[in-house]
Amino acid sequence: CYGAILLPLVLGLLLRSKPWIETSYHGVITENMDTVLLDPPLVALDKDAPVPYAGEICAFMIHGQEAPFEAVVLNKTSGEGVLRAKGLVDCETQKEYTFLIQAYDCGAGANGVSWKKSHKAVVHIQVDDVNEFSPVFREAIYHAAVTEGKIYDSILQVEAWDQDCSPQYSQICNYDIVTSDTPFAIDRNGNIRNTERLSYDKQLHYKIMVTAFDCGQKRATESVAVHIDVKPVCKPGWQGWNKRMDYEPGTGSKQLFPKMHLETCDGPLSAVRAMVELQTSHIGKGCDRETYSEKSLQKLCGAASGSTDLLPAPAASTNWTASLLTDSGRDSDLIFRFDGRQASNVPERVVPQNLTDQFTIATWMKHGPSPGLRAEKETLLCNSDKTEMNRHHYSLYVHNCRLVFLLRRDFTQVDTFRPAEFHWKLEQICDKEWHYYVINVEFPAVTLFVDGVTYEPYLVTDDWPIHPSSIDTQLTVGACWQGGEVSTPRFTQYFRGSLSGLTIRPGKIETQKVISCLQACKEGLDINSLESLGKDIKFHFNPAQSVLVMEGEDLESVNTAMGKVSYINSRQFPTAGLRRLHITTTVQCFGEDICISIPDIKAVVIVLPPSEPRITIAGSDRLVKPSADLRGATGVAPFKELRITSTVTKSDGVPFSAVHRPGVLEVMHNLDYCDVLVIGEELNPEHESLEIHHSSLIGKHLDATNSTSGISIYGVDSMAHYEEALRQVRYRNWRPATLTNRRFRLTCSELNGRYTSNEFNLEISVLHNSAPVEHVNHMAVQSQYMRPVHHPLMVHTLNSHISGTPPAATVVIVICIAALVVIVVLGIYRLHSTHLDGSKREEDGAKDPKMDWDDSTLTITVNPMEKEDDDDEEEEDDEQAGDMSAESGDSDETEEEEEEDEREVKKEGKQKSKLEWDSSSITY
Repeated sequence: CYGAILLPLVLGLLLRSKPWIETSYHGVITENMDTVLLDPPLVALDKDAPVPYAGEICAFMIHGQEAPFEAVVLNKTSGEGVLRAKGLVDCETQKEYTFLIQAYDCGAGANGVSWKKSHKAVVHIQVDDVNEFSPVFREAIYHAAVTEGKIYDSILQVEAWDQDCSPQYSQICNYDIVTSDTPFAIDRNGNIRNTERLSYDKQLHYKIMVTAFDCGQKRATESVAVHIDVKPVCKPGWQGWNKRMDYEPGTGSKQLFPKMHLETCDGPLSAVRAMVELQTSHIGKGCDRETYSEKSLQKLCGAASGSTDLLPAPAASTNWTASLLTDSGRDSDLIFRFDGRQASNVPERVVPQNLTDQFTIATWMKHGPSPGLRAEKETLLCNSDKTEMNRHHYSLYVHNCRLVFLLRRDFTQVDTFRPAEFHWKLEQICDKEWHYYVINVEFPAVTLFVDGVTYEPYLVTDDWPIHPSSIDTQLTVGACWQGGEVSTPRFTQYFRGSLSGLTIRPGKIETQKVISCLQACKEGLDINSLESLGKDIKFHFNPAQSVLVMEGEDLESVNTAMGKVSYINSRQFPTAGLRRLHITTTVQCFGEDICISIPDIKAVVIVLPPSEPRITIAGSDRLVKPSADLRGATGVAPFKELRITSTVTKSDGVPFSAVHRPGVLEVMHNLDYCDVLVIGEELNPEHESLEIHHSSLIGKHLDATNSTSGISIYGVDSMAHYEEALRQVRYRNWRPATLTNRRFRLTCSELNGRYTSNEFNLEISVLHNSAPVEHVNHMAVQSQYMRPVHHPLMVHTLNSHISGTPPAATVVIVICIAALVVIVVLGIYRLHSTHLDGSKREEDGAKDPKMDWDDSTLTITVNPMEKEDDDDEEEEDDEQAGDMSAESGDSDETEEEEEEDEREVKKEGKQKSKLEWDSSSITY
């Protein structure tokens, strides 16, 4: 009974103990593994032993739903357990875990009734990392720039990272440059530096490949590219400009530096001044000017007439310049070079005789310093005594880089001390460049113009007038004539330099407008869109527009203004070649005069060769005219059907619809002269002339001169005006009895011979005793008396018309028709001759050109008859000619001329029986 009561009490006391575990545990698990290594090991103890179940450990309980672990009892009796991961543990997701764990005993039975639990212990687990990721660079490409000549500690830093969670595998321990033979190095922190000084001229860009390693020595899967640009050392100066610019003729104004800008290396500035200079001294006379003759230029610029050219082109009538050295190789400019040994006497017939108180002397001159310390006078122009004495009446000379004009008046004009020498001291006189000098004399005032700019003399010396004498004077060019005071007359005071266009205009002075036109350059600098320039930009051109100066306070405005500087050449056919450009720049800083040095710029403009024009003269090259037309008051117009055209061939071959041939374009431009020369014997002024009426030149910039060798029309004018003038040229011969033909040759020129036309030859054939008929039936003229030598086309036409007619009938018909035509022709000729003779006295000048009888396409066929027919016709012609002479009332001289003409024609007809006709104009 007591036993039954005491047993439960004893068991209850025995089972009152709880399991025991450590208060904290530390564990380590490698990612992707499932077993946790705990320190200390997981063991639970229970003092309720050895009672069955009471001393055993049945379970471990983890508190924390997020913990991916479970505790498993390995031995209930010993209480050993293990901690395992429920799944894969990823260090990159979570590196550490902390949770609570409790141990449970088995209680009083197998069903777990009355289980006791231990206290809660803290478990801290660390996840060990596995090196599963490779380093990756944070940037896809790295860029950097360095300045040449400098050693950098660090140009740039590359950076890679690793997804591994541990410091061992996630940290980058090393970088390496994969590209070989590069002047760069990299440290373990990714800093790239250069190992040598880099040169912009040697290599301006580098590309290197870089890789990375983590601390587990795992290498990056992909290397990264690093681009390093080498910049030149920042040097103040203009950037973004080309050393060469091509200019195509006819394109107008072209920008020279559209992308140019000034680099100041961030230096503070207060003002910028730039000077652009176009150097064209090697082109012609200082720049690209019109190269027409001096007379043509004066006409073009509206200068007063009456000037005398003292240095004309050598020719038969201007032979005094033949012995001088010339240089006409540059665009047909006529330049005379004097080396101190050449001079020329101007013929007395050319020397202006009426120099009064007003006259002008003008010339182009290129002159350098004279040799020696005490240089002699160098005479350009001198009028001195021809013999006996050595007086200089007027002269123009250079002495020690001074220009001096001497003017000594005669006692007959003044008898007091008067101004005689006028001196100018200018840099232009000895700068070895071309300049245009004009001396306007309004005695006693003398004004000098140099390139259109006025200069007053700095010194005027007075002298007594020259005593009158009967000694002739001699005008010379290039030296002064010393006719007296020496044993042998000779030249002295030779000139050394170049001259062109030396002229004297007596009685008038030149206006500044004309002077500016005569020396104006056709090329120069320009500014596009002046209105778009900033208000703070100031600019200035020199008169020739070869120098441009710009000033501004804002750097951006100066850059914009420089981008608008342009080159322009307004000539239709400019001189090809290079033009040098020179730019000088000064930069002013705050409080300093010049703080930044800007290097000068030297560039060139290449003017491309223009498309050269081909001037073509066309028209009828043979005219057949009755002798009566040549005897008329107005003669005949040889060039009535003249046509002048000009074409250029484009090098690119682009077809143009304006013309028939692809790549050829008809252009309009000026001409400056056309010469009509007589081929063969010169004109006999006693009975023939070739001339143009002055009225034909009114309203045109043309003049004309004629001689026995031909006629010359000159002046800068359009091809259309030249056509009109040439069509009015008249040839007249009032004694054409012995004349059978006259031949002429026509040539035209542009730019003083730079471009010349073809040689157009024309022949005028003279018909004697033939009546002009406007409409002739060529078939009706054919007869059995025609010579058997025919043009092939004529024979074919004749046969085609008479093939259906019997031979005998054909002969009869042709004879009848021929006889009828001869009668009609003779009748018309008598009427026309009567009309001409009756109207001769009424004509007192040139008749209306519209009323001229245009028979340029007329063809006259004369049938050679047998000798008996010729004799009969001679008698009939003599009688009819006598009747007409009596009726027309001509003078005895006219009658004698006509009879002489008829006798000459009859004589030639008997001896030669020669046909005179123009087969080239027959219409079939």
